[in-house]
Amino acid sequence: MKNLVREKMIQGEKTLGIFMELGTATSAECLGLAGLDYLIIDTEHGPFDPLAALDFVRAARLYGITPFARVQEISRAAILKLLDAGAQGLIIPCVNTVEEAAAIVRYGKYAPLGDRGVANTAGSGFWYEDYASQGMPHYFAVSNRESMLIPQCETLGCLEHLEEILALDGIDGIFVGPFDLSTGMGIPGEFDRPEFQEALRHIQGLCAAAKKPSLIYAATEEAARAAFAMGYDSVTYGMDATMLVNACKTARRNILGE
Repeated sequence: MKNLVREKMIQGEKTLGIFMELGTATSAECLGLAGLDYLIIDTEHGPFDPLAALDFVRAARLYGITPFARVQEISRAAILKLLDAGAQGLIIPCVNTVEEAAAIVRYGKYAPLGDRGVANTAGSGFWYEDYASQGMPHYFAVSNRESMLIPQCETLGCLEHLEEILALDGIDGIFVGPFDLSTGMGIPGEFDRPEFQEALRHIQGLCAAAKKPSLIYAATEEAARAAFAMGYDSVTYGMDATMLVNACKTARRNILGE
């Protein structure tokens, strides 16, 4: 088991991903064919359950795109089932406190770091994959290293306690949700406001100091370039559904001259 996104970021490479909302294995295959580094199966805002996520993970692996997922909540079941389905990184929304971040580690990392439940599931090839067939200590160590737990900084609570959250062993990075974060700051969608830009720099700086990756969502190419210029390690650019709509609208405009 090797998390190629994690490896690239450790080596200082920038990575580019996308949210998956169309909800078919074919969509996952197409995103892999596009050369993106990762997709995020969205079980928070999307309607997908772990069974659907399992099919998307398989399709992603087929075309070499790293499968991440966003969980629907901070709970043992939500975290455990997506890891067992083979997600190599989890984005966890609505984190407010250090205690909630510690619970994420407890649910998502194996002993001795956490208390993740143990079972031979599809995500590890039912323990027939090489890394999972060399004894429990080796399987635990590899899984803990390669499966990334990434809280989403989208609340004032997370922003306030970010340094403490990043200090937790088992927290593998931070994902910025700009829409919710700006809403929490009382300036929804006003991304150019100085106080919001300062918050983004603050988050990136704390991640860099902790030597943990900083990831951020960007709805436009301009925002994606700006995030990379600010020092963010990874950008999740848009979602497959809006990409499809925009591509079709552009084609219609270009072909019909509208």
